[in-house]
Formats: sequence, structure tokens, C-alpha cells
Amino acid sequence: MLTPSMEDYLEKIYELMHEKGYARVSDIASSLEVQPSSVTKMIQKLDDNQYVTYEKYRGIILTSRGQRLGKQMKERHRMLADFLRMLGVGEETITRDVEGIEHHVSPKTLDTLQALVLFFESHEDCRTQFEKFCQERRSGGTSATEDV
Repeated sequence: MLTPSMEDYLEKIYELMHEKGYARVSDIASSLEVQPSSVTKMIQKLDDNQYVTYEKYRGIILTSRGQRLGKQMKERHRMLADFLRMLGVGEETITRDVEGIEHHVSPKTLDTLQALVLFFESHEDCRTQFEKFCQERRSGGTSATEDV
């Protein structure tokens, strides 16, 4: 079973491979702001679980299983960010909140949130009404938070 940390690593490896064509321990360490030794330990776990193929000093390759899960993690992350953006949440808060939400939401809830994002994207009038409602609510002083 994947841990939240394993999911983060798979997502980052997937992202790096699509951006640069490869993923190295040093790239992952700097992207995730962790020590290279921590990356090496996690890569070994991912290799043991057949999510990556790792050869010391040669690089990291996602297996088909790792590729599928990395893509899934990346899409989940993007969808949650899009959802919060639609709600008017600020970018700094989105970055922090998505990291907190993405590992703790059920697949059913994610699917429902995705449907809501797609609904708002295809019904601009509803989205505009929602944005207007939020602005009126904020200006009326009834908002629970400063950022939403």
C-alpha cells in the first residue's frame, strides 16, 4: 500500500520525467526539499514495490505501474488546485492546502469534486453567479476566512 510520502515521490518522479526526460536523486531531493539520502531510501522502497527501477548512479525509471500511479497523483493534484482556484482561494493557500487534502480524500469524493470542476467549467453562468455570491458574502462581513 502506498503511503502519502510514496505518493509524493511518485508524483514528483512522474513530473520530472515529463519535464526533463529523466529523474535523478538530486533533482527529487531539491524539488521535495529533502536530503538525497532520504530520496535514496524512498527510491529503494519504491523499487522493492515495483513502482520504479533504480540503478545506483544510473537513474530512476518508472515502471508501468509507477507511471500509472504517478500520472494519477499528478492529475489529482491538478484537479484539487483547479477546484480551490475556482472557489477563489489564493495561490499560496492552494499550494499548502492541496498538499494537506490530496492524501486524505476518498476516491469517491475526488470523483465528485472533479464532476463539480467540470460542471463549473461548462456552466460559466453558474460560476459567475457563485463568484458574485462569494464577493457579496465577503463584503457583508460573513466570510469565515480571509482567503476564500
